[in-house]
Amino acid sequence: MRHLVKGRKLKRTNSHKRALLRNLATALITHKRIATTEAKAKELRPYIEKLITRAKKAYVKQSQNLLPEGQSMDVHSRRMASADLFGKGAIQELFEVIAPKVINRPGGYCRIIKTGVRTGDAARTAIIQLVDWFDTQDGANSSKKKKKTTKPKTKVDEHKAKTSEHHTTQVEDKKVKEKPQINNNEPVEDKNIEAETIAPTTSEEPISNGEEIIPSDEAEDVNIKKKDE
Repeated sequence: MRHLVKGRKLKRTNSHKRALLRNLATALITHKRIATTEAKAKELRPYIEKLITRAKKAYVKQSQNLLPEGQSMDVHSRRMASADLFGKGAIQELFEVIAPKVINRPGGYCRIIKTGVRTGDAARTAIIQLVDWFDTQDGANSSKKKKKTTKPKTKVDEHKAKTSEHHTTQVEDKKVKEKPQINNNEPVEDKNIEAETIAPTTSEEPISNGEEIIPSDEAEDVNIKKKDE
């Protein structure tokens, strides 16, 4: 039973959990914003805010010349912070960049923004970021959009949908009936083409009767005489 034991175990041993928080704190100081799970972000916030408060107090001592003689910086505070961070670059960033910027802020240096559920293990994800480097709307855009819930259709809605479909089909049938039928056999008039004169169809070519060439009118008379004989 873990009565009156604060904090989250995060399914890790004490040494593993401490190494995890050191890694997350180092990444947050260098990048000013990281994406992780909601439980890790909530556990990291008090851890990193204590480090920022320590750096801010060291900056105040340095600016007011309250350090021991012969010291230009608070060496003790930097050595204490090095136990909770990895690398000299993160310590330098904390004491020389972050501390001067949050000098007028009385706590609350971090912001946690929930970003939904992670696919795969369904873990709740979140973004933790430093307040003075990002606005509120910067993190709000990264959250997932909520899915629109569609209400189940009732019998009245189904009846309305069927009547609307029946009405549309009737209108389409009327439009099809009202369309004029085009006869492909009828000649199509083309206004752009000029009317051409058509020659008479009467054949005036001579008809050959044996060796002599007789015109068409005379050929008819000859045929009539032959019939009479």
